[in-house]
Amino acid sequence: MARISGIDIPKNKRGVVALTYIFGIGNSRAKKILASVKVDENIKVSEWDDKQTGKIREEVSKLKIEGELKAEIQTNIKRLMDIGCYRGIRHRSGLPLRGQHTKNNSRTRKGKRKTVANKKKATK
Repeated sequence: MARISGIDIPKNKRGVVALTYIFGIGNSRAKKILASVKVDENIKVSEWDDKQTGKIREEVSKLKIEGELKAEIQTNIKRLMDIGCYRGIRHRSGLPLRGQHTKNNSRTRKGKRKTVANKKKATK
């Protein structure tokens, strides 16, 4: 396995696909990285030489990825919650934030169903 910015990327995958194993690098960003260092995106990671791997490492180190990116996302969410905006309130209460209906769906955000038992009627 090749190691780029603390992440093991698989050697048997194409370069573009392997770079997407790093949090913060998607398909389009992986293509831009490989194009900027002039590495063919269709060759496998095992076929990269040390020079190419070093250039890719340099290019990736310029980006905000992994822990740094996750921390920034968390601070953005915390800021929304602190200012009490609509999105922040939805985050706080664990509901979907982008206008989805919650009557029937949104189980991913709300979690497993909590059944509420009916009150038993008093017998005469």
